[in-house]
Amino acid sequence: MNQAILFPDREGWDDAQQCICFPALVNGFQVNCALSAESLAHRFGGDAPLQWLESFRQHRWDLEDEAEQAIRDQQEDSQGWVWLS
Repeated sequence: MNQAILFPDREGWDDAQQCICFPALVNGFQVNCALSAESLAHRFGGDAPLQWLESFRQHRWDLEDEAEQAIRDQQEDSQGWVWLS
């Protein structure tokens, strides 16, 4: 599959869903990607959104690679979101 997948620098904390959300543009269409607070704490430690955002930014390239593979593998949930675990 030849998809163009881009990740703009627009990550943010979603308090309602308790996750960091970040968009991916797949052939011009937006796909929402996310990492839950539980997953963030497991991966990076910390206990607060600001710490997790900083960790996300430090590990952006690896997380985007992981999200890209999940998108290519069509691992969206029923709402069209890609959740990294």
